[in-house]
Amino acid sequence: MTKKKALIIIAAVLLLFIAGFVFLFEFSTSPQFCKSCHIMKPYYESWKASKHNKVGCVECHYPPSGPREYLWKKFQALSEVVKYVTRTYKPRPFAEVEDSACLREGCHSKRLLDGKLTFGRGVKFDHRPHLTESRRGRQLRCTSCHSQIMVGSHVEVTLDTCYLCHFKGLKGARELKPIGGCVSCHEVPEKEFTLGNMKYNHKDFAAKHGVECQDCHLNVIQGSGAAPKDRCYSCHNQPERLDRYGDIAFIHENHITRHSVACFHCHTEMTHSVKTVSQQPKLDCAMCHSDTHSGQKAMYEGKGGRGVPEMPGPMHLAQVGCLACHNVEDEDKEGRGAEQLFNGKTFKASDAACIKCHGEKYAGLIDDWKKELDNALKAIDPRLKEAQNVLSQASADAPNISRLKDLYGGAIYNYDFVRSSTGIHNIYYSARLLENVNDGLEKFRKESGRELPALQKASLLDGSYCLTLCHARLDVKIPEEVKYKGKPMPHSMHVDEAGTCGACHEIGRHKEIPLKSDLSICGTCHEDGM
Repeated sequence: MTKKKALIIIAAVLLLFIAGFVFLFEFSTSPQFCKSCHIMKPYYESWKASKHNKVGCVECHYPPSGPREYLWKKFQALSEVVKYVTRTYKPRPFAEVEDSACLREGCHSKRLLDGKLTFGRGVKFDHRPHLTESRRGRQLRCTSCHSQIMVGSHVEVTLDTCYLCHFKGLKGARELKPIGGCVSCHEVPEKEFTLGNMKYNHKDFAAKHGVECQDCHLNVIQGSGAAPKDRCYSCHNQPERLDRYGDIAFIHENHITRHSVACFHCHTEMTHSVKTVSQQPKLDCAMCHSDTHSGQKAMYEGKGGRGVPEMPGPMHLAQVGCLACHNVEDEDKEGRGAEQLFNGKTFKASDAACIKCHGEKYAGLIDDWKKELDNALKAIDPRLKEAQNVLSQASADAPNISRLKDLYGGAIYNYDFVRSSTGIHNIYYSARLLENVNDGLEKFRKESGRELPALQKASLLDGSYCLTLCHARLDVKIPEEVKYKGKPMPHSMHVDEAGTCGACHEIGRHKEIPLKSDLSICGTCHEDGM
């Protein structure tokens, strides 16, 4: 083969390679190339059935930018191809669409100038304030609302974000205070409507009488829009990231503002539908009896207190339900057939349930718990009242007034929590909460410089309740000797002399009684303080 022929062949191969590369380069920007990966087929079908099916994928997923940015995007796309070939891809790919892709010339460049528009069933909307101003402290992106990926609505409006912003945290049992009010989205209907045999006009109620829409249209919101932590695991598995779960500002800044993550990826669904008055759902007890037993539930689960770690009750950990203990019909209603017929039955807790599971030794245990809990509340009550009196007399501009209010507020909150939530549902947690109350009052006393009544003896406050409430009744044997720092220690002797487990131990959840970090009490008997 001559040198000339060799050069011709090399040039032809090179040209074919370049042509093939250009073809592949162009083909890789087409939707047909995207669907060649089976994991992309649902997204392709969604795009194909949507109003955006005349716009290529790269037009949105590669925002308008310079050659350098474009090549970087192409490199990222090629890396996805490599991941697909090597089977190292994620089954649920995530792609970001930047605002500049939507607002580019020839697409929606004038959207911010359009002013208010109407969509759906007469819903009013204005893009400008939503995209140029922060909403509830969040900077929204186009994909915050145009994000739902389903067949027929690829990157078209979804109302999930609207409901989260306008309703989350703003609904109570009967109250609903949507951001902007109902008329910020809905026009007040002008035509008359018929209800029963009467005719009404909305403007008579809304304009003349000032009646709020939600006063008649009840139960228009369902769901809470919570963001459960387990949803984080679908994207993250690094402990340092998962530890930021409670940092709301950080999470929204990084997910919404920086990476255009749709709200529904993290939040549970909230739904909104306006029902006419005549189409209200069946009577729901929760509309009147809201948050019933919420305090007892929180107490049983060992959470909700301030300044105290969560401490689930032993029976809650054993997955014992309410009905296991509340199984005795209220005797006060016995024989009053009419009241039971119309008001229903109430079942009380009794030690019969304790005996049924644990034996006769547990007879009377509930009554003992109630008595000791009542004693502890009575012991703290005068100290709280005097603290309140001190606050009422303090000058509003006193240098430490804010600190004193915080101390008193934390103390009274935990006190009311135990008192109102039937503390015997979790006697260990109640003891820790009341101990926290007293600790707060002690700090209040020192920082205010005012004396409070002396604390009366109560087993739940001095740590002796392990012995008085349970161990003595159940014949729990106190070990004669235990080891401390590798040395034998006469345990029963210390119990007899101290009279309370709380002198040395942090009384926590059942069977967990670690030694206190500060064992200064040892110095009263031992010169070396142990």
